[in-house]
Amino acid sequence: MHGEMAGLELISTAALRLLDAHTRHLAEPVAVVTTAPHVRQALATTPGLRLYPTLAAALAGLPTTAGPPDLRPETQTGPPAVGASTEELRSEVFGLRAKARTHAQIGTAQGVLYERYRLNSPTQGFDLLREASQHLNVPLRVLASAVLTAPPPPTPGGDWFPGRRHTPPPTLGLLSTGGLDTRDRRQVLHTAVNDALTLTDADADAVELHLTDPAQDHALVLEDHAALTPAYLDTIALVTAPPALCARARDRAQAVTVADIATEPAFADSPPGRAALAAGTRALHAQPAVTVHGDTLAVITLHRREHGLWMTNAQHTALETLAADIATWRSWYRRTVILDALEHLHTHAPHQQLIPGAVPDR
Repeated sequence: MHGEMAGLELISTAALRLLDAHTRHLAEPVAVVTTAPHVRQALATTPGLRLYPTLAAALAGLPTTAGPPDLRPETQTGPPAVGASTEELRSEVFGLRAKARTHAQIGTAQGVLYERYRLNSPTQGFDLLREASQHLNVPLRVLASAVLTAPPPPTPGGDWFPGRRHTPPPTLGLLSTGGLDTRDRRQVLHTAVNDALTLTDADADAVELHLTDPAQDHALVLEDHAALTPAYLDTIALVTAPPALCARARDRAQAVTVADIATEPAFADSPPGRAALAAGTRALHAQPAVTVHGDTLAVITLHRREHGLWMTNAQHTALETLAADIATWRSWYRRTVILDALEHLHTHAPHQQLIPGAVPDR
């Protein structure tokens, strides 16, 4: 059994008594994820709980099998799948957490559309999002973010963005190779990850790519990666602030390098630092993708299993060029593809009751 209290800062005496009453009799302690020192200290007095600093640590503490294998001759067709149940549980938990991270944002956008267009039910709001998402090949959560951050349509039945000019795809330095479809978001981001590994001549062992989300105060959302473990990915799937290296690069709008994670206690003892070390990473380099106006739109982070500074000047320059390409592409994508998707959603929504320039109160 598992419970997550990572966001809990305080816990009452009554809650402690309730937890104790419901866990004391269990055959196995309940695994609880909590990070707040005061909460950990309070929960430590409850014998029916086993405390962990991260979900990955809790999952690592699970037994390797859910029970003894069935060795009856008539049913045993091969070696027992040792650890299969644990791995399935890990995958399921990580998957549920990934869905939970986007569910609230999509639900909020659904509610905005429900109110804005006076829909018959919130489900219609989701239908509008889904149809526009599929038509323009824009991920649902990305479109939901745009709904939440774009100004409301000015008039019923008219264009959402009147007078908008469609600009051609940008000219890119590195990402333009290989006939890249700049409207295909997944293809562009996957190409960027592969290019990051190629540009470093395979000196990097893994790479992660985050994009900022305006609807979440420019938090960094993991979009693509190569050669990283599920436990580490779960830790850095949504990054809001340092000490995560990608957040430091975002905030400084310049590259950040950690030559040896183990020599930076503040980072090594943090959830992202511990997860990186557990994944075998010793050194990191984060390169932000910054627009000409100084806005950070993405961060590429390279991993290396050996400590030390490893990138040459030529590799730094190539990575900076790739990051500039990503910033240029994403700026264009937001001005064109995203706005096209919003316009499509708007034209397929009922307009007769839209209140111009505002989200109506029901």
